[in-house]
Amino acid sequence: MECFSNSMSEFKFVCPVCGQHIKCESWRSNTMMECPTCFQRIIVPQSPSTDDVQLIITGQKAGRRLVPTAMTNLGTTTPPVKKSPMAAIAFVVLLCAAVAVVFVFRGKIFRSTNIQSTTTSQTNPAPVQKNGTPARPVVVAPPANDTNWMLTLDEATIPGSTAAGRVHGQDFLCGRAFLQNGTLVLRAGTSGPPDFGLAINFSGAPANALAGKTINVTTDADKAARVTLRWRESNQPRSENFTNNYAMRLEFGMPANNHLPGKIYFCAPDKMKSYILGTFNAEIRKPKPSR
Repeated sequence: MECFSNSMSEFKFVCPVCGQHIKCESWRSNTMMECPTCFQRIIVPQSPSTDDVQLIITGQKAGRRLVPTAMTNLGTTTPPVKKSPMAAIAFVVLLCAAVAVVFVFRGKIFRSTNIQSTTTSQTNPAPVQKNGTPARPVVVAPPANDTNWMLTLDEATIPGSTAAGRVHGQDFLCGRAFLQNGTLVLRAGTSGPPDFGLAINFSGAPANALAGKTINVTTDADKAARVTLRWRESNQPRSENFTNNYAMRLEFGMPANNHLPGKIYFCAPDKMKSYILGTFNAEIRKPKPSR
């Protein structure tokens, strides 16, 4: 295509939109014209200073900021690459195939997902309280260790953790402690009958008589406070009493908020090597009326 083919001062440039070679007179430099092929408004570039017909320059589409144009060799000019619609068609075909596969096997896919979710929820159930809040994790008694059973107070050490140990061969963890009618009770659980734990009878001593005191009982004592171990065997309550031959250290603190804190080290002389070590905070209960 030519703008003015009869002029003596002419040069060629390329349409920046469609790549059409256009011949124009030099006086049209930096003016606006319409491409005769794609009809886009373009800006005619500055005419080259050389008369070499092998060099052409590129115009600029109207509306863009004018920048210096680059000169390219006419023999190596690369025509604009046209995008093939085959890629888009292939993508659409693959997408349709994927949708068809999901539709055909939808029963198996969603069924396996539901089975996996159900299995996970059954394997790891999350404990939830009635009000919808997560329940507190259940505290389990630590495994009993024979090295903690020593019928001596020479090397007795009381850990700072909750009183725990072993009662007649069963792992024990103190869930509640209370002092009533001069008897200190350390029991498992927080409700129901106190049928698993330990009871120490101080012959009716009140809380203020025990406050701040340390009681040491060695195996050579003729008679000491009666200690009762309670447990269940074959779903039946069992108990055993000791009035001597056991080792015990009790360290009571001062009462606060109707509770008496303390520490205990107790080892019974039974064949099952029963023992309880640790801390407690006994509730001070009102004495039961005498019958």
